[in-house]
Amino acid sequence: MIPIDRSAVETFLYREARLMDAHQYDEWLALWHDDATYWVPCNADDIDPARNVSIIYDRRGQLRSRIHRLKETSWLREQAPRLKRLVSNIEIESQTESELVVNSAFIVAELHHHNQYLWAGSTTHKLVPNGDGFKIKYKKVVLLNNNEPLPNLLFLI
Repeated sequence: MIPIDRSAVETFLYREARLMDAHQYDEWLALWHDDATYWVPCNADDIDPARNVSIIYDRRGQLRSRIHRLKETSWLREQAPRLKRLVSNIEIESQTESELVVNSAFIVAELHHHNQYLWAGSTTHKLVPNGDGFKIKYKKVVLLNNNEPLPNLLFLI
């Protein structure tokens, strides 16, 4: 079993948050494992994403395409929302030889066109060791308001 270094896990999650807030898409994508899944469910939290609609359900290639669209949208490049993300309540749920399951809570403050919005929810990461750090094998983001009508997300959640 891999030894748990809580500080390394926290540092990794904080770095991921900083990269998302700064719209550093390529650096953020580099945190992901080649066989990764990124899931943001809508409505019920744990309905099978293969059978039901999700806000986001991307594999690595789709995630790369999502990043490409965000980078190439000219109006978004000029008016990208300002973001500040707080990550808290980090708990290492389980570990095996090959991965850690980590749960956390977040709040994202978004400022866009003089309007401020708050997004909140919980995240489950499955992290695999990679050198001195980790790669994201799986990320599930459950928005607090995932059963409400949502606007297009102009940033990474």
